[in-house]
Amino acid sequence: MTRYRVTLEYDGGGFVGWQRQENGRSIQAAIEDAIAGFCGETVTVHGAGRTDAGVHALGQVAHFDLAKDTDAKTVREALNAHLRPGPIAVLEAAAADPEFHARFDAVERRYLYRILNRRAPPTLDRGRVWHVAPPLDSDAMHEAAQALIGRHDFSSFRATECQAKSPVKTLDELRIARDGEEVRITARARSFLHHQVRNFAGTLKLVGEGKWSRADVETALAARDRSAAGPTAPAEGLYLVAVGY
Repeated sequence: MTRYRVTLEYDGGGFVGWQRQENGRSIQAAIEDAIAGFCGETVTVHGAGRTDAGVHALGQVAHFDLAKDTDAKTVREALNAHLRPGPIAVLEAAAADPEFHARFDAVERRYLYRILNRRAPPTLDRGRVWHVAPPLDSDAMHEAAQALIGRHDFSSFRATECQAKSPVKTLDELRIARDGEEVRITARARSFLHHQVRNFAGTLKLVGEGKWSRADVETALAARDRSAAGPTAPAEGLYLVAVGY
């Protein structure tokens, strides 16, 4: 058996998320089906991040084991052939250490949240950004976001269905910058709670609109209560950018 590590890009729209589920098509199942089509093997593909329905990836990492005598280039090309024309691509494939685990060996995950901040709705980026029409103050959003950096109990930014054993996480970076009509939120940490980045985005939007201040964000964090923070931003604006090992 050879363990393969793959880097994936996908458009999460139309999928129920990364994880295999009974109620619809998942990214995980699509890749497992592509592997079966390539070599006839039934395998489990393990991903570094279990992205939700509608969430995209620019650099998801996954691993799986194959008994077939092949090579990494063939694995990449064969999987892409079987994944077409779906919105999933294998960017890279490599043989990995037999003990490598895409999820448990990860030491860093980077996410991007995209807000299209203009009056007109998106056309080319429909389903890939959160459209917010009122003007946002990205500088105020960035300044308020710094209150969230560090090790905290993030219960106020945790989905009620989150299965993590503890709400305590260390947030290494939370940066907000404007690029033309787009406001980009970049978050970096070893791991995140369910909906954590989307709840950051929904809360910081309130700051950008002038409805909240940094003090309000600090109060929400200290409350350790989901109802104290802002709304959950839509899944379509979120991207898993990269995973570090």
